[in-house]
Amino acid sequence: MLRHKVQAVVLGMVLLVSTASATLGLALLAATDGPFQQAFAAQNGASLTVTVNPARAGAAQLAATRSLRGVTAVAGPFGEATVQSQFSGQPFGQLTLVGRPSPGGPVDDVVLKSGRWPTGPGQVVLNGTPGDGWPVVGNTITVTGLPGAGTLTVVGFASSITNTADGWVAPAEVAAALQQPGTAPSAQLLYRFASAGTAAQVRADLAEVTGALPPDTVTGAGSWLAAESQNTGNGAIMEPFVVAFALIGLVMAVLIVANVVSGAVAAGYYRIGVLKSIGLTPAQVVVAYLSRVGVPALAGCVAGVVAGNLLAIPVLHQSADAYGVGSQQVPWWASVLAPAAMMTLTALAALGPALRAGRLSATQAIAAGRAPNAGRGYAAHRLAARLRLPRPVGIGLAAPFARPARTMVGLAAIAFGATAVIFAFGLSASLGRAAGIQTLSATVPVEIQQDGPGGGPNQVPTAAQDAAVTAALRAQPDTAHQTAVYENGVKVPGVAGNVNAWAFAGDSSWTGYGVISGRWYDAPGQVDVNTAFLNASGLAVGDSATIDTGTAQVIVHIVGEVFHPSSDPALYASAQTLPGVATAGNLQQWDVGLRPGASTAGYVRAVNTALGANSPWAATTHKDGGKFYSVAISLVGLLALMVAVAAGLGVLNTVLMTTRDRVHDLGIFKALGMRPGQMLTMVVCWIVGPAVVAAAIAAPVAVALNTATVHAMAGTAHTGVPASVTQVFPPARLALLSLAALVIAIAGALVPASWAARARPAVALRTE
Repeated sequence: MLRHKVQAVVLGMVLLVSTASATLGLALLAATDGPFQQAFAAQNGASLTVTVNPARAGAAQLAATRSLRGVTAVAGPFGEATVQSQFSGQPFGQLTLVGRPSPGGPVDDVVLKSGRWPTGPGQVVLNGTPGDGWPVVGNTITVTGLPGAGTLTVVGFASSITNTADGWVAPAEVAAALQQPGTAPSAQLLYRFASAGTAAQVRADLAEVTGALPPDTVTGAGSWLAAESQNTGNGAIMEPFVVAFALIGLVMAVLIVANVVSGAVAAGYYRIGVLKSIGLTPAQVVVAYLSRVGVPALAGCVAGVVAGNLLAIPVLHQSADAYGVGSQQVPWWASVLAPAAMMTLTALAALGPALRAGRLSATQAIAAGRAPNAGRGYAAHRLAARLRLPRPVGIGLAAPFARPARTMVGLAAIAFGATAVIFAFGLSASLGRAAGIQTLSATVPVEIQQDGPGGGPNQVPTAAQDAAVTAALRAQPDTAHQTAVYENGVKVPGVAGNVNAWAFAGDSSWTGYGVISGRWYDAPGQVDVNTAFLNASGLAVGDSATIDTGTAQVIVHIVGEVFHPSSDPALYASAQTLPGVATAGNLQQWDVGLRPGASTAGYVRAVNTALGANSPWAATTHKDGGKFYSVAISLVGLLALMVAVAAGLGVLNTVLMTTRDRVHDLGIFKALGMRPGQMLTMVVCWIVGPAVVAAAIAAPVAVALNTATVHAMAGTAHTGVPASVTQVFPPARLALLSLAALVIAIAGALVPASWAARARPAVALRTE
């Protein structure tokens, strides 16, 4: 091993990269396997969040609910208040603030993600993560609508797995500054029950608590099932591409390890013969070569576990934010399984060449030496000469034919690396398009929602307030499109439960919903549906369905399947098609499209100024649904880089072994007058031919892998995908990306090529 330090380093680095990617992949797969359930158990999530009026029940009566049948833990009562807020002069929406002395407790163990817990008046910890439009630690939030309304300084961010509050303050803050004068006090009780796995069980648990307290004490309740549905809607969206990269990395690691050991055997034929002639048994030869691999492999695997854990910290932090589960860590078994698996694969990859070395007789090994079989590659050299290529180029292009097995391993390493790079670019582009379609961020940059300072709990805006929004939007010169959006549940025969229905007032074709098949509706009586609707109903695009809106039954024609990742059925139509949905009480928001060049932030400020301080409506640019895409895109780049590095190391090893094989030839070439530049060109050409073939293989494989992975990811999100999401490889881009094979090959070959170019003839001949 010490006589071949570069090969030992290459082997160790390849296993470091492979083990790190395996550790990261296993950690991420564990994080996507029921993240809510894991966090719910770890954070003692609340099965039931009950809001009570403490003025109607004494402390003893509230405490007595701890002994109710099925109750396993209780926290509270904590003072609670719902307030309107502003941040940077803009509406920040309603906030339910709870006074808790500490984040821990027997129920709903809140995870403090940054900053500290509030210790005095005027401080708040927000439930969530800082982001676009959100405050950061140290910013202030203004509480509006209260006499003498003050400000709250953000001192931290935390996460409640069951979303029991929007923020937490010191216990005394609720009664002292946040309670609306003349309103009944409010407090929060958090319960864990032995049986709360279904909606019926949760309702029974709530009925038991309600019955144990005086009438009208319980004023509201929240179930953990609602939080679970919200947090796990995107499921295991990252699993398919993590598995794809893991397979690429593992196969390439096995190829490179096998190449290193087989190269060591081929380069040591003469030494094997000498060792056998002085008495080494075949088993001892096998052990010797396995040991030569074992030390750098073990070092690489140990370093890889450490690197994998370090890489996983920011990735799992993003994953936890996306799933809304507080925190995620690398499971201990991932740190054990990844290196154990890589060491096992290394041993299996090394066993074949080592056994071949053990079977060689002393005379066979000494006679074979290091030279390739007679005649191998001569035809390629003669062809290169007839083509009148420059001699360094011709010799370099013909050299791979002398060692076809080694060439194939190097070609495979380059092909895997190039496939990973092309796949990464394509998948990032596909995910970016999917994110844009799902969030409508490009077409609907502004939404008008009920987040205004004039809103309140369960307040329904008046017709005049709704009309004021329409007038404000029409008055803005930068308004290109605007449509009111209504939402409510409807019934469809054959579909269990409610179907979420969205009705648009006016033209909605500009909103940019991605159409998987069919088209967007353009006339009354037509609807578009998501994939989950088609799966649940057994219908297809072109069929008709009966919709019960609660006020009437209408027969509609399904004209398109739209991109709506969800397991819940949904449909979209005009307000004329769904009159029972398009009512004032179901008005959810306005979607707004802007003219080219318009400032989104300036438009939001202008609309909110026009609506005034008392409107329940407010303009916002906030978009949900993009967190998983951002996590996936960043992870794709990281994994592709790791695979490309491993591929480059594989090329370095292949060229290095070829350089050692041909060291005598290199010395002769130098003695005959080959200049360093020509030598560098020749050695690089050793790998250029295989790289061109690898590029031709990698391009179509990467396109097919991208299409399959996107469809697999869509399957986990219960949706199909529009064709535009996978059509991200125009010919010019694909040709340019295919050059990654040449970049990987040349980058890996430069180190041994530089050594060959610098070496003096005498040094090269003595090295033999």
